[in-house]
Amino acid sequence: MSETAPGAGAAPADATGGGRVQSMPAPGPAGDARGQTPDFCDHKAPGAFRTIGEVAQALGIRQHVLRYWEEHFPMLKPVKRSGNRRYYRPEDVALIETIDRLVHREGYTLRGACQAIEAARQRVGRPAPAPPPSGGSESTLLRELIAIRARIAAALEA
Repeated sequence: MSETAPGAGAAPADATGGGRVQSMPAPGPAGDARGQTPDFCDHKAPGAFRTIGEVAQALGIRQHVLRYWEEHFPMLKPVKRSGNRRYYRPEDVALIETIDRLVHREGYTLRGACQAIEAARQRVGRPAPAPPPSGGSESTLLRELIAIRARIAAALEA
């Protein structure tokens, strides 16, 4: 039986007990809800989908935190492809920035931040659906807009 020096042969574990230490750059200048976007530095189009690693690095938020937030914020639903690989849309990134601001800068709890986001969405309304393909007549578009207005009025009365 051979003895080793104390601590020899064992890899250091991080403070969370996960056994894997992941270095993360200091948080950079993250955007906010006023339309600024984070600096991804990956030469993709501004509307491109981002992986969890790209979002985490650009916003200075660890990947496990983003996955945890997905459980607590039902409105945060990145697109998932094969192998459950997450792809965040620009609106997901904006929502993550809002969650980060509410929780880490304004002192909200996760539950309070979720309620604040839901209340803001109800005041402003859901994002508008994509416009119909071009080539439709103005009268068709007008009928669709009138139908949408009627649905909104009915929802507000309920």
